[in-house]
Amino acid sequence: MNHGGSSMGGNACKISMLWNWNTVDACFLAESWQVKNDGMMAASCIGVMLLVVTLEFLRRIGKEYDTYIARQFQRHVAAQTSSSRQAADTNNTSCCAPAPPVEQPMYGPQTVTFRASPLQQLIRSVIHMFTFGVAYIVMLLAMYFNGYIIISIFLGAGIGKFFCDWMVLKVVVGGDNDKSGNDQKGIEDTTVCCG
Repeated sequence: MNHGGSSMGGNACKISMLWNWNTVDACFLAESWQVKNDGMMAASCIGVMLLVVTLEFLRRIGKEYDTYIARQFQRHVAAQTSSSRQAADTNNTSCCAPAPPVEQPMYGPQTVTFRASPLQQLIRSVIHMFTFGVAYIVMLLAMYFNGYIIISIFLGAGIGKFFCDWMVLKVVVGGDNDKSGNDQKGIEDTTVCCG
């Protein structure tokens, strides 16, 4: 089922809601994005690939920013904990007699709740907004069912994952706390719009 609309050049846009391989006169998102020749189609495919790479880059920025503010909070908690321990050790010792051994009661693990500041949450929201917007534009492009554009989306996703989401895993070896990285996630967030 082809929907045609007139454009300023007189040639109608070729828009199909079925799988197609249209190149010349194919339109995407607006009449102003009408492909006039094969070079414009190649440029459109490259642009779509770069758009999907940008999407993967924005996803990475979101993850890195979340990791950054979590690390910042962990450092703050560690500094507060060590300073309170030092203060307790200073109060328990005297200059002349050795400090008696202090038995620490067993309480189990303690948790500290972190809540992002308004500025941090604003930055997270802006990153999410751009990621969400780019993902929807990519979805709209895929809905043209143009084989070249869909292949470009797939290639952009692969290239973006390769360059923007390189997996780095820290493994603690030895001691009581062996971590083999079982809590790491593999492929996640395949589409921002659905999750």
